Amino acid sequence: IRQAFRLEWLTVGWMILEAGMALGSGLAAHSLTLTAFGVDSVIELVSASVLIWRLNVELRHGRQVSESAELVAGKIGGALLFLLAAYIVIGAAWRLWTHQGEAFSIPGLIVALAAMPIMTWLARRKIAVATQLGSRAMRADAVESITCGWLSLVVVVGLLANLVFGEWWVDAVTALAIVWFVIKEAREAWNGEDCCADHSH
Repeated sequence: IRQAFRLEWLTVGWMILEAGMALGSGLAAHSLTLTAFGVDSVIELVSASVLIWRLNVELRHGRQVSESAELVAGKIGGALLFLLAAYIVIGAAWRLWTHQGEAFSIPGLIVALAAMPIMTWLARRKIAVATQLGSRAMRADAVESITCGWLSLVVVVGLLANLVFGEWWVDAVTALAIVWFVIKEAREAWNGEDCCADHSH
């Protein structure tokens, strides 16, 4: 249990940094991709905080109480992610319609590059601890970390494409690529699914 708490507090610490840098650089560069990445980080920060709370509840009151609390939290997180997906689609469509682009962001690239190995490491550790504890919530959280790792890869590709080609439409197209990951994460949170097996192939 102590190791689970340590991993979740590490996740919270990194998500605060990731969300701050992604949102700050996204707004400065008028980048829909980075802004969406930052909002997703905020939602994952809330998710990690809920898991810390849930582990505390489980220790004090048992698993049944904590699971019902997690179900409610999952519905809220899922709804927020669905709203984020809608925001990305509408924003990307508007940018494609009006031919609006973004400025290249070095801080955004740095945080997205850093997120890939960090989230991969956190996901592997969480899966190992979840297996030891038999914790479905911890495994679900590991899936979110895996998704964040893939999401950051998409952001990196988009930023590098923008740097190399300098085309106005790159940000909108990259943002639309993020939608798939956001919707997948939203469905898993809403349904309370444990989908680690899907990522192990």
